[in-house]
Amino acid sequence: MGWWQVDADTLVRSRFVISPLAETFASLRLLHTGTGGHPGEQRWLRDHLPGYRERLAADPVTALLVRAGLGRSWNADFLTPTPRDGESAEEGIARVGAARPEEARAHLRVSLAGPLPDALDRDDLPARAAALLEYVWTETVLPYWERRRRVLEADVVARTDRVSRGGWAEVLDSLRPGRTRWLGANRLQINLHEYPPREISGALFFVPVTPGAGWVSWEEPDRYALVYPCDGVLAGRDDRAVPTALGALLGAARAGVLVLLDSPMSTTQLTAVTGQGLGSVGRHLKVLLEAGLVRRRRAGRSVLYARTAAGEVLMDAAGARDPREGGGASIRP
Repeated sequence: MGWWQVDADTLVRSRFVISPLAETFASLRLLHTGTGGHPGEQRWLRDHLPGYRERLAADPVTALLVRAGLGRSWNADFLTPTPRDGESAEEGIARVGAARPEEARAHLRVSLAGPLPDALDRDDLPARAAALLEYVWTETVLPYWERRRRVLEADVVARTDRVSRGGWAEVLDSLRPGRTRWLGANRLQINLHEYPPREISGALFFVPVTPGAGWVSWEEPDRYALVYPCDGVLAGRDDRAVPTALGALLGAARAGVLVLLDSPMSTTQLTAVTGQGLGSVGRHLKVLLEAGLVRRRRAGRSVLYARTAAGEVLMDAAGARDPREGGGASIRP
């Protein structure tokens, strides 16, 4: 396994960062595999995979670059520069395009674990990679970015709350289960690769993305990042339906909020997941609170909502706790 030796000051200074560049690269990986992990990804692929494949069919050099750069188990590092707080997609993509050609070729040899194909022995690889990332951002991510950004922000809220309740070890273990793990003695397992340990200090960023992808990156000596996939309903993996009877009793939108609250969520999270406006979600929560179906508590600067025992009874009676439940209106926007 690969692990980092993280000094105490670095862990204390670590923070979550939202990165359009990371989201774009994760989307490129999803297009490359062509297989969605949940219905939301499958719908997105149906809309965008044909155009992506048509673009690569017309540009065989870039198609080969993608296959080489994503490798079998390691991304070419020049494709994944360490995210920077507040950086736009365009600024991040420009850093990919500014990579030195000889550096890009060296990174491709690592991701391929072998020699570079003759067709990739050229100096325009960073420019080609940047052009493809620009296409992925503009055509397949930007149209959804506002909602994706809310989802990412909601994930950060949830993780930050877990830090306040259970400490960093619990959060690190959950970022990429089976891959990331706090080993104790200031050691953070980052993946399953057999690479030498690396002592790190400086800035450590945790970066969520909505596709089911994850990787690490660094800019030595003092910038490191661990990219991880959002989990659960925040990433669109939960397509539970609101049973007709519950929707008739509470209203479909309000019932959808109640269905989601099997674990604590903030108003921001609920807004991201449901696609409803902040005011609408707030009104639904007020009614559910007054009816005794949900409770709230403060966690740091956030207020989290969860179902009460009465809410659980209502869910059981309506059959809304089984995600395979058919009928009714979808809680997805």
